[in-house]
Amino acid sequence: MQFPSLSKSLLPAALLAATLTSCGADEPNNSPVTPVVEQKGTFVIPADITASGNAASHVLLTTADLSSGTLSPRNNGLLFDGGFEYIFFQNKYLCTLQYNQANAGTTRSYILRNGQLEKRDKGFEVRRFTTYGTWNDELMTVSTGDAPKEFADANGYLPKTFLVSYLNIPAETERNNDTKQPQFLSENFLGNGEYVTLSGLLQREGKLYAAAIPMGLSQYGSSVDGGKYIRNGYADLVKKENGGSKSSAYKKGELQWTQYPDECWIAIFDNNAFEGRKLIKTDKISYACGRFKSQYFQMIWNDADGDLYVFSPSFAKTMTDKRQQTSLPAGVVRVKKGEADFDKNYYFNLETLTGGRAFQRTFPVGGDNFLFYLYNKGYGQLTNQDLANELGVFSAKSGKFVSVTGLPADVVSLGNRPFAENGVAYVPVKTKTGNPAIYQINLSTGVATRGVEVEATQLNAVGRLLPF
Repeated sequence: MQFPSLSKSLLPAALLAATLTSCGADEPNNSPVTPVVEQKGTFVIPADITASGNAASHVLLTTADLSSGTLSPRNNGLLFDGGFEYIFFQNKYLCTLQYNQANAGTTRSYILRNGQLEKRDKGFEVRRFTTYGTWNDELMTVSTGDAPKEFADANGYLPKTFLVSYLNIPAETERNNDTKQPQFLSENFLGNGEYVTLSGLLQREGKLYAAAIPMGLSQYGSSVDGGKYIRNGYADLVKKENGGSKSSAYKKGELQWTQYPDECWIAIFDNNAFEGRKLIKTDKISYACGRFKSQYFQMIWNDADGDLYVFSPSFAKTMTDKRQQTSLPAGVVRVKKGEADFDKNYYFNLETLTGGRAFQRTFPVGGDNFLFYLYNKGYGQLTNQDLANELGVFSAKSGKFVSVTGLPADVVSLGNRPFAENGVAYVPVKTKTGNPAIYQINLSTGVATRGVEVEATQLNAVGRLLPF
């Protein structure tokens, strides 16, 4: 079914109100008038628009130009249900991954046909997820949860297992993994008794790569053989009662968070069924993931030459107990193309290069360049509730790091998904005042210039769709 562009008559009242007002009704608008971009194109920007009373609408906007002008949801766009993550899959499908705490969420896909966005017929009911990735035609989401009751120990404790949803985007079919299969168990994954979650799923040279993030001892793991996996001097870390909330909730008998923060592990599977597992380890960096609430952001990426770079922000520095804090600075290591182990001759101290600033996300943006989403402070001042608000560009082969200049001083957040081509990265930027905009980052100089402004509250991502 083809959906027409939105007209004023189709927009809800809250959406129209938001598009026709600026920062507030009592604030004069002294900004110069900029041309409105009316033409449709292949760039898609998922945007949120909030009016008075916090009523929110979500719209997918299209434009042919990201470099200038003003983009309005009037006469342009497709209303949709919103999303948590946005994946431009195979450059033909926009997948809006929906996340609901502890519950399944509906994921939709959209295509561009005859210059118009279409919502496809099938909606996917995915499990709760904390990371995701792709394998051939499938978008995979993963979290760690309880195994089936058949696996319970004598205490009734259940081991942890990977919960995987496989979404075949072209075919619009979905399936879940069989958690009774032993290869999905995440208990004692690294041989130290702890269970793990995964961060980032990357198809590389016919294998599936993922960072294994140690989570500590579950009730099941801490009770094995009378507590043999509890390190000497760590018994007081075992929880005496249930507590915490949401992504930091814990149960009595758990040892929450890892006892081994000075290690980084990568799992290499033969396929997306998690068969044929191989593990590689380095003690040059801590575990490889960024954090926001329950999400574990991908920090393993290929460059254009096929070399794999593994980034660690050293998030373990945020742990409350010093025994669970890493002593290692943020850093990067490498697995060279054609290899399946870490390059012993490659390492850069990213904490030094960033001037002590922590980072939340990294993205490959062409060649050996990676875009960093940085905080304006170090991890000692952070929690997993904070958002990055600065940018940097890292050239992996040379180790050169450039802090991006030209961004506004009042940046609140950055879009979940940038777009890059021809030496330029395009990043959605939200500020405390005014409309959000797409900023163009020169990857050689690190200079940011303001591109298209959007009459919205927040821009969640930007990408390009090829005609279907």
